[in-house]
Amino acid sequence: MDYGKFRFEQAKRAKEAKKNQRVMEVKEIRMSPGIGDNDFNTKLKNAVKFLGDGDRVKVTIRFRGREMAHTDIGKDILRKFAEGCGEVGNMDKDPKLEGRNMSMFISPKSQAQIQKAAKEKKKKEEAERAAQAEAAKAEEAEAPAAEEASSEE
Repeated sequence: MDYGKFRFEQAKRAKEAKKNQRVMEVKEIRMSPGIGDNDFNTKLKNAVKFLGDGDRVKVTIRFRGREMAHTDIGKDILRKFAEGCGEVGNMDKDPKLEGRNMSMFISPKSQAQIQKAAKEKKKKEEAERAAQAEAAKAEEAEAPAAEEASSEE
């Protein structure tokens, strides 16, 4: 076998493998402890979009002045943020205070995990609908019985 041909094919395979790789970037989202609901929802929507694109997200809360006395508020906001991203991402690290910043990392879930969660959610909704339908049927069955009892009096 020709050594030059071997090296060429090896380089070709390496190039193909490199083409299929994707570098995971880290996107940062910054907030403050007094963030409003609409601002929070906007940042959450951006984070979900980043996670959907396959990037990691670093969520940071910056404390200024007297806000340092209320780091528990920041921790609650970060946990709520992680819950909001729960469908498309996993929390890597718990919120950690580093100086005046509290941060955490969220990584994207694989497509298989997202599909599995969607199936479970769909099953749960179908079970709820079935339970509501049964409750409605039970009410309908009780209503004529109540009418008959009131007409007999």
